[in-house]
Parts: sequence; C-alpha cells; structure tokens
Amino acid sequence: MNELRTILGDVVTRLFTDLVTKELLESSETAWPDALWRAVEENGLTLPLLPEAKGGAGGSWGDAFVVARAAGRHAVPLPIVETIVGSWLLSGAGLDVPSGPLTIAPVHRDERLRLTRAGGGWRLSGSAARVPWGRAAEHVVVVTEGEGSTMVTLAARGAAEVTQDQNLAREPRDTLAFESAPVIAAAPAGRGVPARAVWLYGALVRSAQMAGGLDYLLRQASQYATERRQFGKPIGSFQVIQQNLAVLAGHTAAAGTAAANAFRAADRGDAAFEIAVAKVRVGEAAGIGAQIAHQVHGAIGFTYEHALQFATRRLWSWRAEFGGEGDWAAELGRSVAERGADALWPQLTAR
Repeated sequence: MNELRTILGDVVTRLFTDLVTKELLESSETAWPDALWRAVEENGLTLPLLPEAKGGAGGSWGDAFVVARAAGRHAVPLPIVETIVGSWLLSGAGLDVPSGPLTIAPVHRDERLRLTRAGGGWRLSGSAARVPWGRAAEHVVVVTEGEGSTMVTLAARGAAEVTQDQNLAREPRDTLAFESAPVIAAAPAGRGVPARAVWLYGALVRSAQMAGGLDYLLRQASQYATERRQFGKPIGSFQVIQQNLAVLAGHTAAAGTAAANAFRAADRGDAAFEIAVAKVRVGEAAGIGAQIAHQVHGAIGFTYEHALQFATRRLWSWRAEFGGEGDWAAELGRSVAERGADALWPQLTAR
C-alpha cells in the first residue's frame, strides 16, 4: 500500500466513524447533510484522481477504491463516488472542476442525451432517469456524442427540469430533463474514455461501495451472533449460524477481490471486462449477504431503529444501478461470442 492510500484510509476511517452516525443517516433521508459534505470536501476525499496542480491528490483508481469502499462500508449519504467519477471525466477533458457535489448522467446504458452547437457554445437536450443525487448536486457531468466525437459536458443543475424520486435507501434518484439547455463547458473526452463512460465507471464505483457494505454486514452479523444469546448460549455457537457466517465471509472476500481487481484494471487502461465481472460478482454477493445478515439478526434487523437496514437498503438499491448482474453478464457473453470460443481461455489467462 502506498503512502497516499495509507493516508486516505486513515482519514476516511476517522472521519466516517466520527461523523456518519445513525442519527445523521436518519436525518439525511429528509435533509442534505451539509456539514458532512463540507468535511468530506475539505479533506480532499472527492478529488483523489485529480492532479495536484488542479487541487487533487494526484492519485490512482486504486487510491479512489479506498474512499469508495469506505463510503459503502459506512453508508455515507453523499454523492462522493459520483463526484470522483465526474471530476475525473472533467479533468481528462481539460475542463475545470467546480467545487461542490457533482452527479453523472445518463445512468442507463440505452439513454442518450444530445449535444448540439449553438453559436459559440453548446446546448443539451434529452432526459436522463434515476440520476443519483440529481436535485442535490450543483452540477451534472454528461458524456455523450457531439459532432461525431465523445464529449464531456458540464451543466448546471438549474439547466434541467428535475422530477424528484428516490431509491429504496431514500437517496435522491431524479429525472433530469434538458430542453436545448445551455451548458457551462464541453470538450472532447480524454483519451480512452468511451461514450458509455458514465455507465461503465458508475458500475465500477458501485462495486466498491457494495464491497464496503458487505464488510459492514459481516462485522455486524458476527458481532450480533456473539452477543445474542438463545437457550443459554450465544447464537454464534449454533452450527447453522456458523455456516451462514462462513458463507457471508466467503462472499465478502470474493466481492472485495473482484472490485479491487476492477480498480487495478482501470489504472491499466481498458477495464470493461473486469468491471463487468466485478458488478456481477459483487451484485450476487450483495443479494446473498443481505439475506444472511437479516437471517442472523432476525426480526430486529428489519426495524428502522436498528442500523442494519441502512446498509442493506443501499446494497439492494446499488445492486440494480448502472446495470444489474443480468445486464453485465449479457455484456460478458456478447464479448465472448464476438471473439469466439477459442479466444476465451487466452483472454482469461492474459488478465
């Protein structure tokens, strides 16, 4: 682990442990946690990928993984990972990164926003559904086609008509409708950034968040099984509970490995294969892990008063965002079919 990664790990652990309390998670479902955002931004957690000359940490995707996983582990109710991806896209396109929370669009693979010339500037049209933190983010980073090339666009939140919605965790997931809206800036995307970059890198950071959420479930379920007594002894002494916790531990380890490998691939360049694998594997683990954690806790884990549901509701929501397991499994299947059966083993071993 390099020095930056060690520093980031220490900062996120201290900051999130101190500030992301159950009371804050409850209040954030109805009000933006402004003090928490200021603390996150002041500690540089939203800009790990930006060069130091632009106010960032000059880090890698591997460094960003530390922040994204911790954000998932603590169920941080902020668009931290969206800001990380958005700032990386802007910087790669040579555009200035504004302060404040960012979001990214479009979220769905088949959605397209239209960017057209208008005099000396650009205008954006179209609708993007289920945009994370759409009403809360001050700016939207859009990747779309413009005049035959992949473009990165920065638009103000006020440029879109916002239809509010939320996910199961009561985080904003809003529809943003642009009607020939002027944008703040637009430029060709950085080298190697694909037209579906938001969908791709959104899946990447969601995989890290889910891996972090599974870390939390394993720790909570293990602790509860040690403390909760039934028939005169801890429930963790019963074989069925031990077996379930072992299954949860295995899925948690596999999810963390898959997500970390995808971030390493992102640093190397083309990470589409590893991102697809991570989203499938971590999504599967999230479904099984949430089920086991609730089984271990019993009825109390489903109550709003217990903290477990803040993690599991996010896992269930994140699992479906930026493509679910079925979407990414189909993506993997198509890539294998295009290359042919004889290329499958060499492709796997080369990675």
